[in-house]
Amino acid sequence: MSRVTVSERVRYWFDTTMSRGTVALIGWLCLISLGLILLVTLLSLWLTPTEAAKHDGFAGMLWATLMRTLSPGKVASDTGSAPFVALMFAASLGGIFIVSALVGVLANGLKDKFEQLRKGRSRVIETGHIVILGWSDQVFTIITELVQAHASERGSVISVLADRDKLAMDDDLRQYVGETGRTKLVCRTGRPTEPTDLDLMNLDSARSVVVLSPQGDDPDAHVIKTLLALAKRDGDHPPVVAAIASTANMAAARLAGGPDVHLVDSDDTASRLIVQSSRQSGTSVVCMDLLNFSGGEIYLRSDADLAGLTYGEALPAYQTATVIGLRRDGRIMLNPPMDTVIAAADEAVVIAQDDSMIHLADAMPQAQEESIVSAEPGRPGPERTLILNWNGRGRHIIQCLDGYVAPGSVLDIASDHPDAVTGFEDLVNLTVNVKGCDTTDRYALESLGLGVYQHVVVLSDDRYPTGHADTRTLMTLLQLRDMQTSLGERYSIVSEMHDENNRALAEVTRADDIVISDTVIGLLLAQLTENRHLAEVFGYLFDSRGSEIYPRPAGEYIRAGAPVGFASVIESARRRGETAIGYRLADRVNEAPHFGVVLNPDKSRTLRLGPGDSVIVLAER
Repeated sequence: MSRVTVSERVRYWFDTTMSRGTVALIGWLCLISLGLILLVTLLSLWLTPTEAAKHDGFAGMLWATLMRTLSPGKVASDTGSAPFVALMFAASLGGIFIVSALVGVLANGLKDKFEQLRKGRSRVIETGHIVILGWSDQVFTIITELVQAHASERGSVISVLADRDKLAMDDDLRQYVGETGRTKLVCRTGRPTEPTDLDLMNLDSARSVVVLSPQGDDPDAHVIKTLLALAKRDGDHPPVVAAIASTANMAAARLAGGPDVHLVDSDDTASRLIVQSSRQSGTSVVCMDLLNFSGGEIYLRSDADLAGLTYGEALPAYQTATVIGLRRDGRIMLNPPMDTVIAAADEAVVIAQDDSMIHLADAMPQAQEESIVSAEPGRPGPERTLILNWNGRGRHIIQCLDGYVAPGSVLDIASDHPDAVTGFEDLVNLTVNVKGCDTTDRYALESLGLGVYQHVVVLSDDRYPTGHADTRTLMTLLQLRDMQTSLGERYSIVSEMHDENNRALAEVTRADDIVISDTVIGLLLAQLTENRHLAEVFGYLFDSRGSEIYPRPAGEYIRAGAPVGFASVIESARRRGETAIGYRLADRVNEAPHFGVVLNPDKSRTLRLGPGDSVIVLAER
């Protein structure tokens, strides 16, 4: 090992000192300035004693030299001997370099400080705020919904921590969310997987935490690591809601998050909604209406006056709210048997515009018997369904569909995706076939003979970026709609898309249902952030077991065109063992944002439902 020289030690010490930042640089400039001033002062006293005497000795000379160093312009007015003028010139020349260097160091130091402030590295000092960890397109949906939910609250704060530039996040939120009213948005730059960065969010005082599944490869690994970082923290742990992209990773996420974390299975939720929408047109619109904060919302309500009534008797009990189920001993029951007696400890699950509008009616509204139609719901037979395109959740969709259809049903998959293969030996009701097909090619689609199918599902092809995949879906929808028009065929068309902005374009294709999977997950996360108990409600709605949402022909419940109150619709559905929650008008199916869906209508208001209109019910197939 070579011996370290003195010069190397000095250089190492100097480099270490300089690396300490702006303060160290200013210190060195001060030392150099002091050395220059002392040197010039001593040389002036030695070489020009006469001039030094005019400046009252050492102290006066020191001051004169300092002024020349800081104000180089004074050298022009100097008089005296040549050595004195030369020394003052040297002091002024050195001052020019020192002052220039000092200005540069200060400017860079301030710039670096402003850059740090701009990056958002200061600690959030809010209390009762909602924390969002991570960044994806879902963040815009979640924040938009939370802003709407907190529109009447003062001091509402939503803080976001993501590994992105703070200014970029602020700009994106202004562009896609817009005005936030009384809600304040606070963005911080950091990695949600690092405990030290999590400390910036003041989680001990937070109301709740949302962990987003980021876009890109293996997003669940990022979510699980974030959950581990949250679990490792000391102090209070607010409720956490997280989205997991793949069902296979749910067990690992539960282990990482612990009992205080509620997980949303994105694959399972989107798959079930696609399946339900494919079988009942309008289901996704109803679910979106229930999930967002702009229409009817789901609340849990405890009313002693309902105790002793049966569930069927309690259905018209609220004037401006709709009963859809009960919560008993922590368990949700939607559309339970009509003779279920409500206990004093039970909570009613209701749909209402706002919790302040949930109050019992003065008197139970009476149904109009002459307008009620008595019709037994038909039992579905075997069905033929076609899936166009393929993606990672295709297998899950098929497994969900198998739980809905009657035995002997057939599912055909038409795609040129290499992963669209058979291998569903565990299916009970479905027979699956795979056909090669370019789903954007008109002739390839015509060769499939679509007229034999009752339902067509167009999936988003995961081989392409989301924008391109949505474009291909739009092309397929246009071809299908034109084929229906020219061939006179009729089958339901349900498509999956990623970008909510493409929905307006897709309306031109008049598809029966469009499922924006990312938006659905974002809306669900926003709902669970406000009330975690709703997880059981939506889990029940998206499950093939029990009651689900069904838009059914209005003519099966009331006489077409008859003026009735919604209480008559509720009574007609009750006699069939169903819970009516609203209706859908056929002439408004393309009108955003509700697309003809009316949930929780006023029971005393008269309405007329035509042949093409639907009654929305909770029912068991």
